[in-house]
Amino acid sequence: MDLFSLKGKTALVIGGGRGIGKAVAAGFSEAGADIVISSRTQEQLDASAKEISEKTGGKVLGIAADVSSKEGIDTLVAKVVEEYGHIDILVNAAGINIRGSALEFTEESWDTVQNVQLKGVFLMCQAVARHMVEKGIKGKIINVASLNSVLAFKNMVSYASAKGAVVQLTKALANELAEYGINVNAFGPGYVKTEMTKAVFDDPERVKTLLSRIPLNRFGTPEDMVGAAVFLASSASDYMTGQVIYVDGGFLSA
Repeated sequence: MDLFSLKGKTALVIGGGRGIGKAVAAGFSEAGADIVISSRTQEQLDASAKEISEKTGGKVLGIAADVSSKEGIDTLVAKVVEEYGHIDILVNAAGINIRGSALEFTEESWDTVQNVQLKGVFLMCQAVARHMVEKGIKGKIINVASLNSVLAFKNMVSYASAKGAVVQLTKALANELAEYGINVNAFGPGYVKTEMTKAVFDDPERVKTLLSRIPLNRFGTPEDMVGAAVFLASSASDYMTGQVIYVDGGFLSA
């Protein structure tokens, strides 16, 4: 369906070397977009780019960058524009979490999580939005929210704070960028099996408790996020901005 086609588009997926970001990048490639995936590790990016390209036949490039710093972000955006000429879609899917009691949580740990999950998301949105405005691109910016954007689980004080802020950031940017034809939305994964959530799935009692709260009676996979991401990146969502789609198996409704 042409409504969901991403042909002729360039998509930059932050955190695209693994997990949800990698699955979304592959989905975008299948929908026809040229892809840049970015994270800190070039070796991982090269392997993932090759895997996605072989699967989809699309053009996929990996560019390592530190997206917790403005300098790293500006350099990344410049490299993508140099290679492809334009950025039409941005996905902020980089993930980091440090678990610990709020009473014992250190300032260093707080800053480490916030720099990636909130500060980096804002600076990435800002840099790509500036490019879109300059080039007159009616682009799509997609942030990754979380169940922790709505709920607040124990030992996740910095992560929950950042993910709650990401929802408000999405709304604020949607309002400011609407006049330029730029849509800003987010999707919120439920419990998905990735490297970042390994600690959860290594706890049998925790797994049992969580599964009892999911009406669809299963945990998510990175591939479960692709449909929502393609929708938000495509023309199918042109009249939608400032919204969050939760892809959680019904967790929030239970």
